[in-house]
Amino acid sequence: MDHFLLHQGVMHAEDVPLPLLAEAVGTPFYCYSSATMRRHVQVFRAALHGLGDPLVAFAVKANPNLAVLATLGREGCGADVVSEGEMRRALAAGIPASRIIFSGVGKTRHEMRAALEAGIFQLNVESAEELEILSEVAAGMGRDAPVALRINPDVDAATNPKIATGGGEVKFGIPAHRIAAVWARAEALPGIRPLGLAIHIGSQLGSLAPLEAAFARLGGLLAELRGAGHRVERVDLGGGLGIPYDPAVPPPPEPALYGALVRRMTAGWDVALAFEPGRLIVGNAGVLVARVILVKEGQARRFVVLDAAMNDLIRPTLYGVYHDIRAVVPRPGTMVATFVGPVCETGDTFAEDRPTTPLAPGDLVALMTAGAYGATMASSYNSRPLVAEVLVDGDRFAVVRPRQTLDELIAQDRLAPWLAAPAEGAA
Repeated sequence: MDHFLLHQGVMHAEDVPLPLLAEAVGTPFYCYSSATMRRHVQVFRAALHGLGDPLVAFAVKANPNLAVLATLGREGCGADVVSEGEMRRALAAGIPASRIIFSGVGKTRHEMRAALEAGIFQLNVESAEELEILSEVAAGMGRDAPVALRINPDVDAATNPKIATGGGEVKFGIPAHRIAAVWARAEALPGIRPLGLAIHIGSQLGSLAPLEAAFARLGGLLAELRGAGHRVERVDLGGGLGIPYDPAVPPPPEPALYGALVRRMTAGWDVALAFEPGRLIVGNAGVLVARVILVKEGQARRFVVLDAAMNDLIRPTLYGVYHDIRAVVPRPGTMVATFVGPVCETGDTFAEDRPTTPLAPGDLVALMTAGAYGATMASSYNSRPLVAEVLVDGDRFAVVRPRQTLDELIAQDRLAPWLAAPAEGAA
């Protein structure tokens, strides 16, 4: 569910009309609903009832805005991070280091040191090679690194190949058949404290079957390690549960069904569990609001040209995915249109031949389910400044990331010293 609904014919974010926000901050802009985020955390926690007090570590990559992280931190969430920058954002938002998991296949020595200095909960190690480097770093600091070994279970997640992370020939995780040897090596290495196992097979999963297969593989490895005398205290089950984008597609499994699967598969494991939901928490909690620049009649198509573009929301271009597009103040009737942006790429297309209510220049539209992997993947391509981000809570709102100005964008560049002076012979 979300809190972007029509009231008296106008779409609101909770109790704030979106036209009011557009007038206040300009377009395009991202808008996040605090109530939706809090509700999703509560629903996810309720689904995990009976599993003790698991660590729910929000996947910061989905939406790293400080205000979003602070909202989730106040709901008791930790953070799953994949860079020092994400870790610093989580800490700046008030999330304790003791509730931060550091994942990722390419942690640098500097990032390892930063994580150990911060005292984070756990580093998810993704290869035998990474384990050796982490040992050098931790031992050199006189620290013990709390480690979980991430398993690659060789399971087809049945999702977009670009966001599938549990297949046999992807960069993520340690092949399952090598886990016992890598665990034994971890116990022998200085500066390494192996505590658990981790798994994550992909994002936007539409079925529980791949998760069941992955958890079964994980349970077998857990039993194997314990049978060999190793102590395994923690298991990180990752995230990946999908959310509805396209109303014509059957919705993914509800969190309650996921929780039931986890309870069944982990019965008797006797471990502390952790989870890494991202999209599930913030996806439906955000929209991208754009204004119609013009409506162009093509040879066989009608184009609605928005002031938002692929640099603001790249998911349709990058993944070919669906985002519902709704008029903020819908009119009676229907039209069919292809929604595009101003960027000089044919791929700058949000939707093709989409039924919609009649639209005219100046109208506002909301690109729905944009709270995850929206602003965080944005760029300044075509020298377009990054857009504003707004957080709503009830009838109040705040700009939680100001719109980048053109002066700020251009000021990021520096002329080389030999280019700073006028060219020789120039008038």
